[in-house]
Amino acid sequence: MTEFEKNCYGMSAEDIKNQFFDSITFKLSGPTMVVAGLMSDAQEVMAMGDIESARKFLNIAKFILFETTEKAEV
Repeated sequence: MTEFEKNCYGMSAEDIKNQFFDSITFKLSGPTMVVAGLMSDAQEVMAMGDIESARKFLNIAKFILFETTEKAEV
């Protein structure tokens, strides 16, 4: 994991792909539902005062959006 990935996501890009792209939610409902779930997680941790974790959840959600929309647009 690079320093950027650690600071931005809290995990490597490869870990994001393995954890989220291979999930049952992604396979059955697609990336939109995975992103919605991550946004909900961000709201929950923000409500508990954990802004850093919320930021990372949102960055992971953006990563998934960019990975899936750029491939669809090409």
